[in-house]
Amino acid sequence: MHALHEAVESALRAYNDPYLETDLVSAGAVRSIDFDGENVKVAIHLNYPSEYLKDGIAQMLQIGIENVEGVESACVTVSWNVESHKAHDNLQSIRNVKNIIAVASGKGGVGKSTTAVNLALSLAADGANVGILDADIYGPSLGMMLGVDEGQRPETVDDKFFKPVIAQGVQSMSMAYLVTDKTPMVWRGPMVSGALQQLITQTLWEDLDYLVIDMPPGTGDIQLTLSQKVPVSASVIVTTPQDIALLDAKKGIEMFSKVNIPVLGIVENMSMHICGNCGHAEHIFGEGGADKIAEEFNTQLLGSLPLSKYIREQADAGLPVVVADPDSEVAMMYRHTARKMAAELSKMAGQAVMPEIQISDD
Repeated sequence: MHALHEAVESALRAYNDPYLETDLVSAGAVRSIDFDGENVKVAIHLNYPSEYLKDGIAQMLQIGIENVEGVESACVTVSWNVESHKAHDNLQSIRNVKNIIAVASGKGGVGKSTTAVNLALSLAADGANVGILDADIYGPSLGMMLGVDEGQRPETVDDKFFKPVIAQGVQSMSMAYLVTDKTPMVWRGPMVSGALQQLITQTLWEDLDYLVIDMPPGTGDIQLTLSQKVPVSASVIVTTPQDIALLDAKKGIEMFSKVNIPVLGIVENMSMHICGNCGHAEHIFGEGGADKIAEEFNTQLLGSLPLSKYIREQADAGLPVVVADPDSEVAMMYRHTARKMAAELSKMAGQAVMPEIQISDD
């Protein structure tokens, strides 16, 4: 029986999880291998949202195990859950939120909000409970992207708390829900930071695996306050291949490094333009830059997305591409990027808690 156990384990090792980037035995994902004569039962458990993938993984593993000599039949079950990961142990958790992922960019105009919304929707499509917070106080666009009716207001509880607005299957909160587009924000930094903190802590999130925060562009006061006051688990930097955007992406990575928030990786937006007429792909803004930065800062490229009129049109219409056309190539790119991001965070969950934040002026 021992030799058969080893043979089954060896068959399991033959499958490399593309998101954990190792085999399931090495990843510690094999919960049990049980034998009943020549019948084998295997339980696999993953720590990232896998609702969409789990049946396919189970089927592949089953075929692999049934090819082992001495095995008559195999039954493989794949389960998953998301563990909580808090980078800063000295900050109080936000109730009902397991993980907070900040999606940031060093500069505006790189498609950060579109990326944040599609990543959040991708996590939800894979079975996770997801919330998204629009922290871009000056230019909130989340409501429009999620198709929330203009003028819709969140319900209040005890005149103190907000109930998140449910849109496209995710819980959402934005300053746009509290003001109209006729009243632009003319606030100083501390007021913005205070408003943002209130939005995060006074929203009654419901059992979130992930709260995705669409950060304002830049590396200033708001970003630092958020990093100091909110237990952000990790961050993702959005950039384009343009040299100037890459320079700003470096600043973003360095900022998170200073406040001890891990950077899960870089998402390269507008990496190439695909012609709507002939399908020709062209690297308008250059290529390979995000790869170089990922290497330089010991992080990774989570995904590259094309410059596509379709992505923009869908977001503007309030039906982001992951929801509007879930089987499209672009939607699959977002889904792949989101899974990679979630798997990276799950790998961190076993690591040591980050030290306290110390801000220096250098």
